[in-house]
Amino acid sequence: MVRVETIPLHKIRRPLYRQNDPNKVAALMESIQEIGLQEPIDILEVDGEYYGFSGCHRFEACTRLGHETILCRVRRAPRSVLQKHLA
Repeated sequence: MVRVETIPLHKIRRPLYRQNDPNKVAALMESIQEIGLQEPIDILEVDGEYYGFSGCHRFEACTRLGHETILCRVRRAPRSVLQKHLA
């Protein structure tokens, strides 16, 4: 089951390094300032902890804008699913 909720940015772990396109981040920052974040990022909730593997440009844009929270699609998953994302 997926739920949409606002999560504090500092509570979302991003265990895999992703290289962001600086132009895309800048464009997203401008868009988010004008109309807000339109598409939530997808995160996994495992044992009460949040992990993000996608939405890296949106996450970075919101972080640079000084937002404390971000809109997320949260999917609860067992640790075995998290391990597959980390493999």
